[in-house]
Amino acid sequence: MNGMSGTVELAYRHCRHIAREQARNFYYAFVTLPKRKRLAIYAAYAFCRLCDDIADEELSLEVKIDQLAETRQRLADAFVGKAQELVFIALQDAFREFNIPLEYFEDVTRGVEMDLTQTRYRTFDELQSYCYKVACSVGLICIQVFGYNDSQAKDHAINLGLAMQLTNILRDIKEDAHRGRIYIPLDEIEAFGYSEEELQQGVINEQFRALMAFQVKRARHYFETSKRLLPLLSMRSRACPGVLGGLYSGVLDRIESAGYDVFDRRIGLSTPQKLMLTAKLWAESLTPSIHRLRES
Repeated sequence: MNGMSGTVELAYRHCRHIAREQARNFYYAFVTLPKRKRLAIYAAYAFCRLCDDIADEELSLEVKIDQLAETRQRLADAFVGKAQELVFIALQDAFREFNIPLEYFEDVTRGVEMDLTQTRYRTFDELQSYCYKVACSVGLICIQVFGYNDSQAKDHAINLGLAMQLTNILRDIKEDAHRGRIYIPLDEIEAFGYSEEELQQGVINEQFRALMAFQVKRARHYFETSKRLLPLLSMRSRACPGVLGGLYSGVLDRIESAGYDVFDRRIGLSTPQKLMLTAKLWAESLTPSIHRLRES
């Protein structure tokens, strides 16, 4: 890591280790980036993981909220060059190198905090507010690192983050229900003749399949619109969001092909499938045909 102090280099290695151990689908996309950008994305991921770990700890609500407030303070310190811990030392360097707005990271902490107290979403608008904080803000962080040439890239990055979070919600319905959380909007559950109680019991019927088909269709819509992001990015950064979109779209395909049974097992792609899809999407991202998306 030429040109870095030993402390900054150690900080990035720490973040890379976190990403390698825990990032799952994300890590396959991260490795497509040029080294300097890849390090910054590792740091951003490590920060998001830190916030998630606070939420997952066996602590009181009050303590978790206090820890998230402390995390925001450490963020602010890193932003002005006063970081002390490894993740924040790496972030401090990324802030300087890529001019990432502090508010994007603060939004992540507020989204995690929101999830501590809100367990239901009445409408899709309510759900979007949550998704913006925990996922769309991450998309904005990423394109700041990637580099873009048109302000419309922000809208498309938001759509990609939303599509990915909606996919997570559909994949993790069973796990979230066990945690007392339902993210599918309640008015949509009711509109399809399904119920919270049936969801918590893992009931799969005609109403559930229709509800899930609607959810999958919406997520796919956001994936499709987010493809307009790629030609607006620096050429060597396009593969990362392209791979992410492809991997998560693959999860939607698996949910659909399983007859929307997300209760029996956790749906995902195998490691060989991820590797093959990553290679395919990486190659596609470097071809001139991608420019045609800009005019679609």
